[in-house]
Amino acid sequence: MPAKTGRQYIDRVDSLMADVWINGSRVAGKVSEHPAFRGVMKSQGALYDMQFDPDKHEVMTYTSPSTGDRVGTSFMQPRTKEDLEKRRMMIQEWAKYNGGMMGRSPDYINSGMMAYGAAAQMFGVQDQMFAENMSKYYEYIRENDLSLTHTLIQPQVNRGLNSSQLPDPYIAARIVKKTDDGVVIRGARLLATQGGITDEIMVFPSTLLKQTDEENPYAFAFSIPNNTPGLKFICRESFDYGKSGFDHPLGSRFEEMDTIVVFDDVTVPWDRVFALGNIDICNRAYAESNAVVHMTHQVVSKNVAKTEFILGILQLMVETINIGQFQHVQEKMAEVIVVLETMKAFITASEANAKLDRWGIMTPDFKPLNAARNYFPRIYPRFSEIMQLLGASGLMAIPGEADFNSEIRPDLDKYLQAANSDAYNRVKLFRLAWDVCISAFGSRQTLYERFFFGDPVRMAGALYNGYDKQEYVDRVKEFLNRSEEFVKN
Repeated sequence: MPAKTGRQYIDRVDSLMADVWINGSRVAGKVSEHPAFRGVMKSQGALYDMQFDPDKHEVMTYTSPSTGDRVGTSFMQPRTKEDLEKRRMMIQEWAKYNGGMMGRSPDYINSGMMAYGAAAQMFGVQDQMFAENMSKYYEYIRENDLSLTHTLIQPQVNRGLNSSQLPDPYIAARIVKKTDDGVVIRGARLLATQGGITDEIMVFPSTLLKQTDEENPYAFAFSIPNNTPGLKFICRESFDYGKSGFDHPLGSRFEEMDTIVVFDDVTVPWDRVFALGNIDICNRAYAESNAVVHMTHQVVSKNVAKTEFILGILQLMVETINIGQFQHVQEKMAEVIVVLETMKAFITASEANAKLDRWGIMTPDFKPLNAARNYFPRIYPRFSEIMQLLGASGLMAIPGEADFNSEIRPDLDKYLQAANSDAYNRVKLFRLAWDVCISAFGSRQTLYERFFFGDPVRMAGALYNGYDKQEYVDRVKEFLNRSEEFVKN
């Protein structure tokens, strides 16, 4: 089955009847009709439909190497720089549609899975069966255009202890036993965004596990359908409040939902296991496969589109209320422009310096991407601040769609008009800005970007410790030695 349409995506997820809990109740019936998921599934369906847009078909899909069918470009294993550019163009087409507000659109996990598929033999170090499983699974999701959520981190019970040291060893998901049918998993993982509204869940290896026998039961990687018996998704409060696209233009469309994943003695079939009880493999998986590089390439590409969206909103606000002549406004707008051009430069540098890796995949230069993934989480909160500063009280004077459809419309038309807009369109714009920088949806976006790749301090430490600085140290030493010689002569 080749690339699928939005309708096929929605019907397939509905048919799973996954065990999804929200507001104290299990979702009954079609998940796509539940108020908390209706908007985002419709939006995600629109992404899949773009694969069949005649003007975008060549970018959004490519010819499968195994079937000859057209499959999604996010699954493409790039062999050339042109392939890499095509992948980025496809990623940005999706990101432009949602303003970069869907950080877990399917291309994110697909980027990691295509890298794992190429590096499948890495998993074979433990058991050749795991390498074959990964290779076959990559082809399976590519040919069926599956959507995946994923889970990575352990519950935050006591971060001063390892999972094996907690009072209950089954708080964090761990191996219970092995059977003829597969491996049994019990416990929980965080934080599956889009949990329950995709086809399957990829349980990524938890990284930075300590090399102890006690931690081995917490080391694994596998993927299973979302309706696997014993698998449960527990949702937070939805930030889609059932409002219109006018009132909540982002939350009503792109509220992806974050979930706790509970494994209640879930049996994972052996053909879906990729690593098991081996901390070394799990700790090496991201870097050795270059999955981290390709996933970062997807994220930075998405963040370029997100920054463009932010810049566009801000500039339209500036034009609407005629504040572009003020220098403090120009300074703030210049900040966003600098970020945009910086992010674009990171992507350009990573692709220009891409090289084939040991698995035969054209892999972007990680150095600029690593800098970008450290930079953007620190700068994104400033976008919200700038939007608040420029919008000021205008972000509070935002009556809803119902008000514009009531008898008070003449008052709104008179008192909320703008220099370059009527009241309705001015409020529509400012409600969009509010949904970026103030609403629950917008606040979640800020938190999400802050911690997209994990603890910013730990990431900075990893960047520092992993960056080759010796060339520059040697240059300074040479300069100092040359200075002494200069003085003597």
